[in-house]
Amino acid sequence: MGAWSEILEAVEPLEDLVFDKGLIERLSAPGRALPGINFYTPTFKSYASSEIKDCGRSAWPAVSITGGDCKLNCDHCKAKILEPMMPARTPEDLWRTVNDIVAQGAGGMLLTGGSNHRNEVEYDTYYPTIRRIKDEFPQFRIAMHTALVDEAIALRMADAGIDAAMMDVIGAQDTITQVYHLRRSVDDFERALEALTATSMKVVPHIVVGLHYGQLLGEWNALDIVARHKPAALVLVVVMPTYASESRPFVAPDAHEVGQFFGDARDVLSDTPLLLGCARPAGSVKRLIDAYAVMAGVDGMAHPSDGMVELAARLDRRVRVTPACCSIAVGDEVLAMDDANAGLEIDLAEIVRQERERREAQKRQAVFGRVKVIGGEGRSGCCGA
Repeated sequence: MGAWSEILEAVEPLEDLVFDKGLIERLSAPGRALPGINFYTPTFKSYASSEIKDCGRSAWPAVSITGGDCKLNCDHCKAKILEPMMPARTPEDLWRTVNDIVAQGAGGMLLTGGSNHRNEVEYDTYYPTIRRIKDEFPQFRIAMHTALVDEAIALRMADAGIDAAMMDVIGAQDTITQVYHLRRSVDDFERALEALTATSMKVVPHIVVGLHYGQLLGEWNALDIVARHKPAALVLVVVMPTYASESRPFVAPDAHEVGQFFGDARDVLSDTPLLLGCARPAGSVKRLIDAYAVMAGVDGMAHPSDGMVELAARLDRRVRVTPACCSIAVGDEVLAMDDANAGLEIDLAEIVRQERERREAQKRQAVFGRVKVIGGEGRSGCCGA
């Protein structure tokens, strides 16, 4: 394997990006062994196989017990993230919803809801129904966004049969106060994580990189908190403040600083599965972030940018690809590490061939779409319009 700078130059979609040379040297230092990587994406051509199951939103739907309502109205979200979810505002609604989605072939769901003013999702009346769901459909998996909990609530979640508990870990008080509008402390977040990891549930905390209006502030403290409690996995996402107001705008996080954090996360959690979730800014920033994640050694990546599968293969990483659509954000992203052999394994030559064919097809389509043609009746139009 050649120098990493040469490898980056060999991957066509990365040709126009400017990387931090010092960071590349750090990530490529001898002794930093890279694990295998699984990419979760709906677009790779190798999925055209009867051996690979179809994917879709119905495979892992997101269900909100509060519909689109949330008391916190955080600056990066404004509760808008809840709006497209399936509402289940009563336990009876939840029971009917699960029966419907199981009949449609769902393998699990994300159960979430808007928070109260203390960053708690009020699940109390739902636990008997959750237990009923797990007893009736034992193979149906439930990943729950827990928000902040104490020991008693964590035990109730486990007793109800929750498979995976997820919560954001925030490491800066200013972020908790200013972005979340919350009168809770960093210690409250650590206590919640400690309570969850003391149960039988698979605990998968999330760190939102750039949560403080696009600046990295408490991420390293959050990483230390996670490391103290040894979760089943850690999911990293990069803030996408689509719904931020003009009065409190976010900037795009610096991709190189994000890359530094990825490297630190890998070093600190060397034995913990590290996953890059769906959420991250679009465009060249995403390509930089994704490339740094591949080089840092994340174990899984949802919806990779162009060139990432090829880059991983060129770095001699064992590459697997799993077909997954939007549901990856709430289901397999959290529970994928259960099956180390999941996904389709492919070699470098096949990856390069398919990636080149796909890019050439895109170029031909773009050129063809700009060509003006004259119809038989003298009308002109743009092909594909």
